[in-house]
Amino acid sequence: MIDLYTWTTPNGRKVSIMLEEAGLPYAVHPVNIGKNEQFAPAFLKISPNNRIPAIVDNDADDGPLAVFESGAILIYLAEKTGKFLAAKGAQRAKALEWLMWQMSGIGPMFGQLNHFANAAPEKIPYAIDRYASEAARLIAVLDKRLGEAQFLGGDYSIADMITYPWIVPALDLIVGLKPEIAGEAANARRWLAEVGARPAVQRGMAVPKV
Repeated sequence: MIDLYTWTTPNGRKVSIMLEEAGLPYAVHPVNIGKNEQFAPAFLKISPNNRIPAIVDNDADDGPLAVFESGAILIYLAEKTGKFLAAKGAQRAKALEWLMWQMSGIGPMFGQLNHFANAAPEKIPYAIDRYASEAARLIAVLDKRLGEAQFLGGDYSIADMITYPWIVPALDLIVGLKPEIAGEAANARRWLAEVGARPAVQRGMAVPKV
């Protein structure tokens, strides 16, 4: 059994999607970041960066194993199950490329855009425009890739699972803000519909139930 510590955010839902896709049994432990529950001492022992998601694999080879950081968790689960990440070669390299691209680009840039546009106490036009432009550029990169391949890594993989929860709520907003950079994103929309139609993705996106 895997213990999943998560909340209703794109980062949290990456892992529940993978757990559902892989068919692994898991127990959900909601960590309400709106109430700062991620700073609880017990959670700090599992996630040293005080961030969700995190897991504890109670069936790991050497005893219970805690893993934090969404990308590390997805790679760990893929290697544990032998699913959604090739063991070697070009297919593995492509999936890992796009997984790292999400972690270094989509997550941070979309997060900063959301902060400065919606949460910052002072609206700073330069900051909003900077992050909107970079988010739109990343949408264009995504769209180009999905014009070349059905899925980010070629085959459906953890690269799609890690990216999908961020694109679902943001695509229309970002295209609307910067259409001259993002374009129409037709390939990204096709991919969103295809990934979103998967039953395991739909179940994963509903975790945690609060």
